Amino acid sequence: MREQPTNDTRQPANADGRSVRLYLLAILLAPLAAVLLLAAMLTLFHVSDLHFGYEDRAALDWFAGEVARLRPAAVICTGDLTMRGTPREFEMAREWLAALPVPVTLEPGNHDVPYYWYPFARATRPWREYDALERAVEGDPNLPDAAVVPLRTAAAAQWRFNWSKGRVAPRDLAAALQGLAHNAAKPLRLVTTHHPLIDAGTEGSGSTRGGRRALAELARAGADVVLSGHVHDPFDVTLEFDGLPIRLVGAGTLSCRLRASRPGFNLLEWSADSGLRVTVRSV
Repeated sequence: MREQPTNDTRQPANADGRSVRLYLLAILLAPLAAVLLLAAMLTLFHVSDLHFGYEDRAALDWFAGEVARLRPAAVICTGDLTMRGTPREFEMAREWLAALPVPVTLEPGNHDVPYYWYPFARATRPWREYDALERAVEGDPNLPDAAVVPLRTAAAAQWRFNWSKGRVAPRDLAAALQGLAHNAAKPLRLVTTHHPLIDAGTEGSGSTRGGRRALAELARAGADVVLSGHVHDPFDVTLEFDGLPIRLVGAGTLSCRLRASRPGFNLLEWSADSGLRVTVRSV
């Protein structure tokens, strides 16, 4: 008698057992995979223009809560920590920054010098209060995959009427280029300034003298991103110099001096596989 073909596709019993075991193993390993993914992701908070003396206390409390919740590798602050550059305002900034549970890097802004009605202090010791704050709260974030290189653009005085605008002095640019060369092996190289080196279409402007030339030299030196503040509105643009892309990222403000945006900061997330992602977080 001929055997009839069968449509029975049942698998051996041990095949079902293997599938169950693989499924359970996948469930058990999923949290580990998530932890490894987070470990490979570098997270930084970029904040600017705190303006103690005219600060938004609710926005500052919200930001501090986000730092405590997400624990970034570092907080990068790009200037204007105070409103009038007074010792009391710097003390308020010191207390708040020192309470953040992660390393902090600072860059001075044009508001971080004694105000115009203190001409003697502005002329003779413009950075005394800021330098003391920096010594008190700034810490080395020790980032294995990223370098944070400062470039000062604020000046106590300039050869133009509006001293609030930016300028890049040759010695400051040389120091930044040296910092980039020293960190050439780092896959992510960030430069921090207060003023945007090139205006990015925001309501406020940096009008930074020497900014375009500095940006071209930073691109040639291997800088990936320039982080800044000053204009109180976030922006994110990419330019090219000699075929080399360089990204300009600006943060908003956590003060009451609002322009077109709500108080907020930039969440920076970087990995070797996906590159840099910038998310604007607002109150």
